[in-house]
Amino acid sequence: AMNGMSMGLATMFVLICSNMVISALKNVIPDMVRIPGYIVVIATFVTVVQMCMEAFIPALYASLGLFIPLIVVNCIVLGRAEVVASAFDGIGIGLGFTIALTLLGAIRELLGTGKLFNLTIMPEQFGSLIFVLAPGAFIALGFLIAIVNKLRKA
Repeated sequence: AMNGMSMGLATMFVLICSNMVISALKNVIPDMVRIPGYIVVIATFVTVVQMCMEAFIPALYASLGLFIPLIVVNCIVLGRAEVVASAFDGIGIGLGFTIALTLLGAIRELLGTGKLFNLTIMPEQFGSLIFVLAPGAFIALGFLIAIVNKLRKA
């Protein structure tokens, strides 16, 4: 849950900052290099997040370090930068992304270890190892999508 929330907040920071810079430079960047220009702006803010996380929160960086650079190629970040590029859009999309990742991480953590944000909710022997592993993310995401679809039809 903590990793999901942290990854969501890092993405939200990149969304807000890159959207503000891109909206200021939108009319300056030529159409031929528009996408590479946007990627350079996004990569700059991802690098800032990565360096700050490594310097100030080394334990979190050790956990997420491999995934932080993937924010650059996240379709949400580039797509929103190209279509809207506003700070308010970055906040809205970033909050939604953070909530989704935190919820998915919390479900996996609870069903896998019996904890939630490292607080013991149920004994660890009731946890299921599959939810801690990568396939557990797909199973939990599938159930979340099914629940959302069921609630939308109701």
